[in-house]
Amino acid sequence: MNSLIATIQPTEDPWWYSLWSTTFDMGSFAITIPSLLSGLVLFILVWLASRFLKRLLARRVFPRIGLSHGASLATAALIGYAILFIGLLTILPIALPGFNLATLSVIAGALSFGIGFGLRNIADNFVSGLILLTERPIKIGDRIEIDNLQGTVVGIRARSTTVRTNDNIDIIVPNSQFVDNRITNLSHNDNRIRFRIPVGVHYKSDIEKVEKALFEAAANCPNALPSPPPAVRFLEFGDSSLNFELRVWSEALQPRPNAFVSEVNKAIWHSFKKNGIEIPYPQRDLYVKQWPSPPEMSTN
Repeated sequence: MNSLIATIQPTEDPWWYSLWSTTFDMGSFAITIPSLLSGLVLFILVWLASRFLKRLLARRVFPRIGLSHGASLATAALIGYAILFIGLLTILPIALPGFNLATLSVIAGALSFGIGFGLRNIADNFVSGLILLTERPIKIGDRIEIDNLQGTVVGIRARSTTVRTNDNIDIIVPNSQFVDNRITNLSHNDNRIRFRIPVGVHYKSDIEKVEKALFEAAANCPNALPSPPPAVRFLEFGDSSLNFELRVWSEALQPRPNAFVSEVNKAIWHSFKKNGIEIPYPQRDLYVKQWPSPPEMSTN
């Protein structure tokens, strides 16, 4: 029995156990593998919670209290960033034992140094994204023009904004472009847009009849708004025509301006044909002061 007991000796711990319990000293940090794994798991949980809360607030809570779709998404995004920031400050002391506010100031200094050299554009876009979400010069659903790009804003994220053109092409624009450049927001406070349709008529036309035909064309456009009412302006005496302009408002085809202009032009064409109004061709008058004399015929 004594010999049997003598042969049962405790074995050495496996290598992974010693690695699991090893503490890595890095300055003021005492890092262990369990602390790192705990921090990673907690960060994933906080990230998932922030995403779930953002969706809940944007789709269920904020619309019920009267916020628009764009305002709901912007407010929910800011709350999500705040949750991530607070969660990160809470998780860092767990993942990195020894972490404190003094360490945070050192890390912030190092980050500012890195941002100054290599991450400046990313930092600019992130700060610009926060400005877009707080000031809301543009919001999801707005029709905008920037650098010859026209489209509808379909997404605003921390670094970039997605603009969808009429060809269903998504253009990714860095957020700093919306802060540094001039933007034309066609639907900032109102989706109604006034279109100016130029048209020329023959000099022999009755201008009162032309105005009546243009108002009739506007009334026959299903996507033209009756209020504000359309307007007709007699602009100038052109080289070959009397130039008018039909000003008409639309909201339904605001994202498709060319389609609305085509619809109005068709209505003008049919209205002019109905009322016998002619659209002239370009005309030039040539005056010859003196005909050249014919060459003399030789008698040889």
